[in-house]
Amino acid sequence: MSMHLRSFTRACLTLGFFISSGFLLQAETQLIGSGATFPAPLYSRWISDFNQSSNPDASHYFTVHYQPIGSTAGVKEFVEGHTDFGASDYAMSDEEINKMGGNVLMIPATAGMVTLAYNLDHIAGIENGLKLSREAYVGIMLGTVSKWNDPMIAKNNPGIVLPNLPITVVTRSDSSGTTSCFTSHLSEVSSTFNFQVGSGKSVDWPVGISAKGNAGVAALIKQTSGAIGYIEYGYALSNDLPMARLQNKAGNYLAPSMKSGIYALSSIVLPKNLRGFVRDPQGVNDYPITTFTWLLFKRTYFDPEKQDAVRSFLHYALNNGQDYSPGLGYLPIPTLVMEQINARLKNIYHHNSVAVGD
Repeated sequence: MSMHLRSFTRACLTLGFFISSGFLLQAETQLIGSGATFPAPLYSRWISDFNQSSNPDASHYFTVHYQPIGSTAGVKEFVEGHTDFGASDYAMSDEEINKMGGNVLMIPATAGMVTLAYNLDHIAGIENGLKLSREAYVGIMLGTVSKWNDPMIAKNNPGIVLPNLPITVVTRSDSSGTTSCFTSHLSEVSSTFNFQVGSGKSVDWPVGISAKGNAGVAALIKQTSGAIGYIEYGYALSNDLPMARLQNKAGNYLAPSMKSGIYALSSIVLPKNLRGFVRDPQGVNDYPITTFTWLLFKRTYFDPEKQDAVRSFLHYALNNGQDYSPGLGYLPIPTLVMEQINARLKNIYHHNSVAVGD
């Protein structure tokens, strides 16, 4: 018997052993994605849970992999076909959707708050944080309010001895949805900011130092005395950074919280493509800087197994996955908004019955 024939015979016998012994060889379908850092801690938890529970005893199972490289880079990789899905805090533009021939499904997967976290050791323990008026936090980001004891800050914080310390503003160095959300709010609040800086995923900040990603900004704030920067709520929580109470449109000063964040998002009516923003919510109990963040899928995948994997992961994200949001500092999708999502998806997404794509 030739060597090649003996090798083939051994392979057949080995395969027969696994089959006869009840060990079925499992087939795996992988979903590869990248994008926003804003929801990355939550998505990491989702993916770990989903990968462990995705039909572990079945003959076919799904696994998801995600790299938090920023919204802009994630959308670019998705549009260019390098990944199976993307994630963005600013969804996708019409131009980006058109590059994919409209074969895009944008799902608000979770939501969060952009906070102004700061590093002032001697007042870090003050309950609920410093109060910053709209004029004060716009001034800080423009560089016109440059000392912590500036009258613009002091007048709303009576009884607190503010230091004669320069304010070090920390911004994002990479193009990001977090920056887009934050600058859209500032531009809505201040015509001066809109004229001098404007809004977008990347802007020319007139002041400050920068770091990459929410994690990078949080780390730089934490190590820099007198720093203040904009980061997602969960990153501020996990780094034990105090967060300012910001003045909302109704004039109230609110700390970021599950309650104030959900209030701000609950009134939004999403358009048909599910891409909607709340740039300056009006309610008395609304935290002023909130945003949805989107998972981006194709409406139709040529590989039916990949389409099934998308359907299964979407089902998990919109159901079980929402339970993890509060514990990690994210806002579960409000009931009224989830109803809008389900109404849009009723002919597109039915778990274990119809593939994603109408």
